[in-house]
Amino acid sequence: MLIAHISDTHISARGQKTYGIAPMAENLARCIEHINTQSLKPDLVLLSGDVTHDASHQEAVHAAEILAALECPLYLVPGNHDDRDVIWDVFGGSACPSKADGFINYVVETGALRLIGLDSCSGRSGGMICERRAAWLRGALAQGGLKPTLIFMHHPPLKCGVQETDIDGFANVEMLQGIVADYPNIERILCGHIHLLTHSRWQGTLVTTAPSMGMQLALDLNQTAASQFHLSSPAYLLHHWTADKSLISHSISVDGLIGPYDFRQY
Repeated sequence: MLIAHISDTHISARGQKTYGIAPMAENLARCIEHINTQSLKPDLVLLSGDVTHDASHQEAVHAAEILAALECPLYLVPGNHDDRDVIWDVFGGSACPSKADGFINYVVETGALRLIGLDSCSGRSGGMICERRAAWLRGALAQGGLKPTLIFMHHPPLKCGVQETDIDGFANVEMLQGIVADYPNIERILCGHIHLLTHSRWQGTLVTTAPSMGMQLALDLNQTAASQFHLSSPAYLLHHWTADKSLISHSISVDGLIGPYDFRQY
């Protein structure tokens, strides 16, 4: 099974660049074209939040129009730059199949894996889980038995070493820690928010954050680092669930590669 994982698309209103300089709509369109033309197409695409930049309905509609070009199913969760109600209004019943207790939480059953979309939004920049979401998540995991499971949400539940996003925090993270530690069949927690590719061991599983669609945070591990980003090639992750039940993740840059060249010619 192949899962394409995109994140932090930060789509602005039609005809506008994000922050006035980042062509995020164009980047997303090129990324979708890249996904659609893979020799082995993904079975589905996950978008781990920050679909829009300023949380407007106009931006969400623009994002939906671009995402409609995908040739495989799409599932998404909101991020801190999104408005939960707007995301549900535009994507509810399709890329967001259902809600639970007012939050965009849902389960997607596939033959090989169980996917759990978790709404980690708090109304501020950082993430959170509340008692209602924690109870829902525990129930969803219990219903899945021992089936291998991926959780995808916007905010990583741990610090990644970058002050720009670490300062946001994740409220009530101890609730999530206790739940995840109880379910060793959670193969991975897939997130966004960091605008960088990272992997971290956490509570017996692996947390992976995906790169942004074209605005990568300046990687400076100094705790007094300036808040900066780079314009970058659109990038995404490709998660391969193999026949021997391993999840292998590949990082793909849409631009910047020359070739391919055939080894047998040299």
